[in-house]
Amino acid sequence: MNAGNTVTDDTLEIIAFMLHEQQFCVKTTSIREIRGWAPVTPLPRAPADVMGVMNLRGTVIPIVDLAVKLGMAKAETSERSAIVVTSIKGMTVGLMVDRVSDILTVAAGELQPVPAGIGTDTSYAQGIIARDKAMICFLNLEAIFADTDPEEWNQCA
Repeated sequence: MNAGNTVTDDTLEIIAFMLHEQQFCVKTTSIREIRGWAPVTPLPRAPADVMGVMNLRGTVIPIVDLAVKLGMAKAETSERSAIVVTSIKGMTVGLMVDRVSDILTVAAGELQPVPAGIGTDTSYAQGIIARDKAMICFLNLEAIFADTDPEEWNQCA
């Protein structure tokens, strides 16, 4: 467990959100803010996961459909949709999610490894948190955006 992921040595502070009725989470330290859905300006020839750009207090930032980035079907926007503004690899990126569900502090021991050997690329997930009747996939934003060059994003925005 990376010490940068912990609030204390034995707790994690996470923000949970929904994508296609599945629950995911990221560490709160990577989140700059959460905004309600607002239309974005599309970019010509942008990758399929890039919805477009938006103006965030004078700075143009890319908005990524996180569902598409994770290999899921394109998300449908609604009044419950949210943009989770994150800082990844020195870039400010907005992640469109279906809705934010909770901010939680969980014991680090609750984070279980992703089962290996199931034929799935598990690099995007840091682990699974089992809560009540729900399973929350703890995403690794650095791995998800590992192939993204910050300089290219800055030229788009």
